[in-house]
Amino acid sequence: MAGRLADKVALVVGAGSIGPGWGNGKAAAVLFAREGARVVCADIDEAAAEETRSIIEGEGGSAISVRCDVTKSSDVEAMVARTVDIYGTIDILDNNVGIAEVGGVVELPEKEWDRVNAVNLKSVFLTMKHVIPVMRTAGGGSIVNISSIASIRYTGVPYATYYATKAAVNHLTRTTAVQYAGEHIRVNAVLPGLMKTPMVEKAAGLADAYAEGDVEEMWRVRDAQVPMGHMGDAWDVAHAALFLASDESKYVTGIELVVDGGITLKYS
Repeated sequence: MAGRLADKVALVVGAGSIGPGWGNGKAAAVLFAREGARVVCADIDEAAAEETRSIIEGEGGSAISVRCDVTKSSDVEAMVARTVDIYGTIDILDNNVGIAEVGGVVELPEKEWDRVNAVNLKSVFLTMKHVIPVMRTAGGGSIVNISSIASIRYTGVPYATYYATKAAVNHLTRTTAVQYAGEHIRVNAVLPGLMKTPMVEKAAGLADAYAEGDVEEMWRVRDAQVPMGHMGDAWDVAHAALFLASDESKYVTGIELVVDGGITLKYS
């Protein structure tokens, strides 16, 4: 199955990792390159994006790194322009940016509501806004938005912003998929379940909500919640994104691909 993205240009947003290890975007960027794509590694953390680029080039792939704050239209426009300037087009957009802030509607400060909405939802709007015209000119493309099972279930942690923004990403994915299906632009979402990634480890309040701040105990509790007996990792999400990015899914649009070890099948 090697070469599944041969001759494709992939823009991976959130291609860095917040800490050591593999985040969803970092894994996707490297996997896409291994499958033949030329990859733009975009992240607000320039050093993190550059690390991912270095991994890809160290394996013989083609990549550039770009610093981008995807909550700012001017940054996104510049990122897309640079991608087109260097690689000529954009065949794949993979949206991996996301943050979680613990707090229900009563406890959560309004400024945190605005911040998480900008990062999780506005970023998807802006990247699609600027990338879709490029895909229309090219005659098609594939957009993969990384959502979460928090968009369809209460996960046991009160984070109103995460639930609301990820649910909105799902519906924005569906409606955009319908609007552009006739132009061969596919738009799909991946819904990861409980994952063991640097973002989860460092997300504000998650370890407190699960295990009074004990990260190792949080991992144990999360493992126990999953019918398969363990959390997933960034590569599980990356492989799902690869399928949706590739031509193997050329007749698939507007779906929510759940990658969760069966947890959303449970009653409790």
